[in-house]
Amino acid sequence: MSTQEAERESQPLRATLLLVDSDGDTLALLTETLQPEGCRLLTANGGEAALTLMDAEEIDLVMANARMPDMGGIDLLNRIQQGWPHCLRILLDSQSDMNAIVRAINEGHIYSFIGIPWRAEELCLTLRQALAHQQAERERKRLEALTREQNRELSELNATLEKRFEARSQELEQLAAMLDAANAELERSHVAAIQVFSSLINQRLPQRLQTNAQVYALVQAFSEVHELDGELQRDLQMAASLYNLGRLSWNDHLLTTPSQRLFGEEQKAYQHYPETGESLLMSLDPLQGTARLVRHHHERWNGSGYPDQLEQDAIPYGARLLGLAVDFVELQRGMILPSELPRQQALELLRKFSGRVYDPELCAAFIQLCLEQAPDLAVTTASAIAPDSLSHQPDRPLAKGLS
Repeated sequence: MSTQEAERESQPLRATLLLVDSDGDTLALLTETLQPEGCRLLTANGGEAALTLMDAEEIDLVMANARMPDMGGIDLLNRIQQGWPHCLRILLDSQSDMNAIVRAINEGHIYSFIGIPWRAEELCLTLRQALAHQQAERERKRLEALTREQNRELSELNATLEKRFEARSQELEQLAAMLDAANAELERSHVAAIQVFSSLINQRLPQRLQTNAQVYALVQAFSEVHELDGELQRDLQMAASLYNLGRLSWNDHLLTTPSQRLFGEEQKAYQHYPETGESLLMSLDPLQGTARLVRHHHERWNGSGYPDQLEQDAIPYGARLLGLAVDFVELQRGMILPSELPRQQALELLRKFSGRVYDPELCAAFIQLCLEQAPDLAVTTASAIAPDSLSHQPDRPLAKGLS
């Protein structure tokens, strides 16, 4: 093999990306935005043209507009999933249509959903993470196939060659380590993709109501300090990033009104969002544990929560922790009570409701973490409740806001 051939062999192949839209100007803008990523870029004017290109080219990833006159983006991605399941699919849409998102997940098995207009850095980040996810998956499959082949050879060698068996055993151990590394990389890629999806949730919220990052930081800090089980840590990270996914279908009024001021049908809609979030996540196999935490993070220690009125240890441990973190952050952001609570008063309110709303042992450990190790998440504004207001307010209004 020549030097030039060896160099080409050692270099990874450029990924081929197909951009699909019925608008030429949008295609040109997408091409200009993604050109610096170093991919081979192909464009198709509509769904039928895209399918023709899929037959003719090896495509690694398709990025399609949901709204095209000849064929909707969801229908296109569904057909691509059936005919070319190895090809990753990203949907672009100018509307936050909950039904469309659910359909895209269930039928098109999309990797990610990006709102229009998009931000260039977010679009490029999603592309890089998608291709990293795809590369990790391909490497995992390659290693699995190689491991199966090695196992077959090993079975043949066992009968006669003990020394060669020992050598092959060492090779298998190395392959297993490589497979573990590939799976770990795939897991990291999946976490990163979920964080990108979480950022799409924030597009519908004013900046002061974007809480996912703070909730994530709290549960991550608690998990590390208390050395929680690795699988539980993973589910908590995902749940912290996506716990408010069920709020995407709300109107702007419901999104920005403190929960204490919701009554009637609005209160019912608010209490339904954990179930909505669970139903969206249950369609993704790796997120079954996450979906369970999202469903139960508003259950209360005394059984007065929702949606299932679980009490005490019947509430999943991760859901109890997530509920503490969510209430702590949302109290400071004015999303529960009519006014924002200073950080110290938010902690005092958690302590006050320990044993009724919160697991008393877990609540004490959470408050200790917030006081000693967690970053300061206080929100200081002129509308914050005065220092003596807790002593003047009866239990009933505050309990309502946390129930």
